[in-house]
Amino acid sequence: SRPKLPGIPGINEFKGHTFHTSRWDYAYTGGDSYGNLTGLKDKRVGIIGTGATAIQCIPHLGEWAKELYVFQRTPSSVDVRNNAETDPQWAASLEPGWQQRRMENFNIMVSGGDQDEDLVHDGWTDIFRNLTGIAAKRASRTLGRQLTGAERAHLMEMSDYQKMNQVRARAKALVEDPETAESLKPWYRQFCKRPCFHDEYLATYNRPDVTLVDTQGKGVERLTETGVVANGQAYEVDCLIFATGFEVGTAYTRRAGYDIVGRDGVTLSEHWANGTRTLHGLSSHHFPNCFFLGFTQTAITVNVPHALNEQAKHVVYILDEMRAHGAATVEASEAAEQAYVDEVRQFANVGARFYAECTPGYYNSEGRPGNRSGFFSDMHGAGPIRFFEMLEEWRDAGTLQGLNLG
Repeated sequence: SRPKLPGIPGINEFKGHTFHTSRWDYAYTGGDSYGNLTGLKDKRVGIIGTGATAIQCIPHLGEWAKELYVFQRTPSSVDVRNNAETDPQWAASLEPGWQQRRMENFNIMVSGGDQDEDLVHDGWTDIFRNLTGIAAKRASRTLGRQLTGAERAHLMEMSDYQKMNQVRARAKALVEDPETAESLKPWYRQFCKRPCFHDEYLATYNRPDVTLVDTQGKGVERLTETGVVANGQAYEVDCLIFATGFEVGTAYTRRAGYDIVGRDGVTLSEHWANGTRTLHGLSSHHFPNCFFLGFTQTAITVNVPHALNEQAKHVVYILDEMRAHGAATVEASEAAEQAYVDEVRQFANVGARFYAECTPGYYNSEGRPGNRSGFFSDMHGAGPIRFFEMLEEWRDAGTLQGLNLG
């Protein structure tokens, strides 16, 4: 992915030290990914952004910097992580195949399914137990009948409100200054933004050398040679860190940093000019022996390595079959690609109303609905469980339907 820098006026005028969190400059800060940032002991540090990456690094910056200014547009939802050491005896007791069982159990639960046991039992599964199908099943058992669509929607909204109230109450309980605590409360629905979990983040704002600069959704105004201007006030800093994430909503080839030239000179940017075009999110017509892994017309999953593992298994199967047939190339047919694109776009508006009502972020392309390159755009709306089943059924058929061997 391509790191994203904010389009802030004056971004090239700042004369101090800068870096993006994905390109962390340990030569300047000292330390490593575990902290010990001794190079910041005499530095005034500013960080722009309070998303998932910032949540992880701000406690370390707060501990080591002489002064830390956190510039916030929108607060993240930060719940309990309960991080702890893994019990070695418990780890030794696990039977072969435990990783796959945990991945599948987790994926079912965070997709709204039900399981006899929650093998992971973390913040993610807690959210989904309360917000999705599991809660609806409990309500149905209580009522003795299935819930109507309107009842399910109302239940989810009320469950969402209760959960977010817990998150807001946590900010109030852990942050000593009432004004700062209020600024750290997320006033949006749970999945408008990526939920975060951290045990030290909120308490960092109790340090006397840490200042939250809440811009109330506006973002910082501009940069100067010596620092940052926000809410009409200038903050001088020696180092400015951009915790501004990665590009979402731009063309795949831009984010990848290269274009691909396929059969007959067709480039991927031309072929995908009006949106991603694949078979099963993995291969495209005109591009033999080329496979795409990631979120390209596949299904969004909370556990990304699980999704990549399922995709990798599918690609390995195709390659094995290609060799078994003595073929040199494999390519999605034009008809199969079009059929899959049509299938994906049947679900194109799933969740559109929900995200349209959210605060701007990468989940809704910064408030730009309908963006074909958006994070949730052109994904298989049936969800990861059905998507993984679909791939397995395709492999079990053994016909390589939709692929041309050459």
